[in-house]
Order: sequence, then C-alpha cells, then structure tokens
Amino acid sequence: MNNQKQQKPTLTGQRFKTRKRDEKERFDPTQFQESIVQGLNQTGTDLEAVAKFLDASGAKLDYRRYAETLFDILVAGGMLAPGGTLSDDMTRTEFCLFTAQEDLETMQAYAQVFNKLIRRYKYLEKGFEEEIKKLLLFLKGFTESERNKLAMLTGILLANGNISASILSSLYNENLVKEGVSAAFAVKLFKSWINEKDINSVAASLRKVGMDNRLMELFPANKRSCEHFSKYFTDAGLKELSDFARNQQSIGARKELQKELQEQMSRGDPQKEIIAFTREEMKKANLSEQAMIGIIWTSVMSSVEWNKKEELVTEQAIKHLKQYSPLLKAFTSQGLSELSLLLKIQEYCYDNIHFMKAFQKIVVLLYKADVLSEEAILKWYTEAHLAKGKSVFLEQMKKFVEWLKNAEEESESEEEEAD
Repeated sequence: MNNQKQQKPTLTGQRFKTRKRDEKERFDPTQFQESIVQGLNQTGTDLEAVAKFLDASGAKLDYRRYAETLFDILVAGGMLAPGGTLSDDMTRTEFCLFTAQEDLETMQAYAQVFNKLIRRYKYLEKGFEEEIKKLLLFLKGFTESERNKLAMLTGILLANGNISASILSSLYNENLVKEGVSAAFAVKLFKSWINEKDINSVAASLRKVGMDNRLMELFPANKRSCEHFSKYFTDAGLKELSDFARNQQSIGARKELQKELQEQMSRGDPQKEIIAFTREEMKKANLSEQAMIGIIWTSVMSSVEWNKKEELVTEQAIKHLKQYSPLLKAFTSQGLSELSLLLKIQEYCYDNIHFMKAFQKIVVLLYKADVLSEEAILKWYTEAHLAKGKSVFLEQMKKFVEWLKNAEEESESEEEEAD
C-alpha cells in the first residue's frame, strides 16, 4: 500500500505565490515612461529624430506591454488618468502632439511618426486603435486646441488607412453629443480627411464599417434631422459631407419604403390602398416617378418566393406581374419612368439567371397591359439599353420590335390614307 503511494507521479519544478506588491512592480510603467520621456526631451521638435528614437527603443523597451503608456506620452506628454487629465505623479515631456503647432502640416508630420512606428511594430496596430477610441471618449478633458490637433491627426490617419473608421463610435457618446463636442470635433476631423483624400474615400470607409447611416447621431435626438445636419456642416465648409449624409438618408428612406411595400404585397393588401400609400410616401420623400418605379419593381419582385426551375419561373413571373400591372401602370405616366422600368427589368433578369429567358415575355405582358409603350420599348432597343446581357436580350426582343415597327408603319399609312 505504502509502495503504491510512493510510486504515484509527482510534479517537478517549484511554484511561487506571486504577491500583489511584486505584481504591481512587474507591471509598473514608471521606468518605461521615464525612458520614453527622456528620449523625447532629447529629440525635441525634430520628428525625424523622434521616429528614429522610437524605432530603436522598440528593441530595448516592452512596447507590447506598455502600448497605452507609449501612445499617451506621444499624444499628451504623460500618462492620462480616466477623463483625460495627466497623472501628477509621473515624469512628463513638453514634446508631444498636444504641445505641437496647431496646423495641418505639423499634424501630417506627427501622423508619419505613428505610421512608421506601427509599420515597424505591427503588433501595436490594435493598441493604437484602442488608444484613439479612448482619446475620443476623453475629449471633454482636453482644451479646444488639443481637440483640434487630435481631430486633424485622426482625419489624416483615417484617410491613410492607419486606423479603421469604427473608432468614430466613440463620438456617439451621449455626454459628448449633448454638449456639442462630437459635432465640433467631427468638423475638424472630416476637413482633414477630405483634404488628404476626398469624399469618396470617406464614403467607402464609413460604408465598410456600417457608419454611413449613423452620422446624424453626432447631434442630440432633438436636432437629429437632415436639415440641421446639412446646415451645420455646410456652414462649416463641408457641403460634400452634408450632401453625402442627405443621400444616405434618402437611401435609408427608400429601403424602408420598399420593405413596407413588400410587406403590403405579401399580405395581399388591395392595390388601390397600395397606390394611395405609395403616392403619399413619394410626395413626403420628394421622390421622382422614375425613382419610385424602381422601388415598386424591386418590391413586386421581392414579395414572392420564386421557383428555382427556369421553365416554371417564367410562368410564375407572368402571373405575378399581370396581377400587379395596375400598380406599375399608376407610376409610369412619363416616358422616362417607362424607360427606368425597362432598365430595371433588364438588370433583374441579368442578375437572376433563372429569369434570363423570361425578359421578352415580361416586356410583352407589360406592353399589353399598357404599362410600357412602343416608343419606350423602341428607344430601349435602339439606344437606351444597358450593357448587362445586351446581346441575349436584344436577340429575344428582335421579332417583337420588328412587329412593333411594322404596326407603327401600317398605322402611319392608314392615317395618311384617311387624310
């Protein structure tokens, strides 16, 4: 029995209990801060020398563990306490972003320092984004000049892809929004971003992280309107941004309208009611008939489950569109609207491969239902069609177009004889 006990495996090595005091010393950034501050005091305002010092120091100092401390010093001159004030008990430097000159050129030079540092030490990338998010939450603790510099720097970093636009979520903090800090900061930020690149770069980055529809949130709920946003940013010299936000708002409204129409159709609401509702919404959203017919077409085609078999889907589509032809007819009172609808049909049949062979039958049905006129069909055929599936669709329509032309010629000669 005793022998068996002795033969049991034992763990080798020693285990020490770490005291909290020792742990604190292990993660104490004081020495790290002193090294960085000393280096910055020696390099002064020479940012080339700063970049070289940071590059070399990464080999000796633990950037991975003290990333937040490093970025705090480079931005504010020392470690930041919650809320954005500098910690009193630590060494600081006068050579940092917040004490630099408040102009775009200087901020571009600082952006280069961060860019070089993160390119050299890739693992700092995530920590740097977290730092910017934190700094944005601390905006109220900084002076106006410090906020301006941080805004310009952030705009430049966003333009050059050094950080993701997701950091802007910090600006939607309720307190910052309520006191107008977020909107004022956003003006400087977007100005430097657009100056560095253009509005298309801003739009693409915002879309990528789903921020393109959230710009209104820079204002309190009672001021969250397209008109207020537009006036605020246009007056600040950012008309491009206010136009972009207006456009996004309009896209959002269209999506909502399409969703509502789709639901009405799925429920089988009477078409008279759908037409009345659509007219009202069209007026409210200030939409043209051409824009409206596109929304209606998408809603009509999204309100059913389509058969996956090509030979059955055409029959299903004809039946479905015949039912909704009065709705389509109500919003094709202009030639341009008819043409818009034809282009939507072409695009839909091209994008949904099961519908490729259904194009001609859909057009003929809508012609017979007085939704599409021969003028619109002929104009589409001769000059206004899209490149998508062009050869296939023109070939499908060839005989019908010839028939239309002959019918038109016969009708003209009959009129001449009558005269």
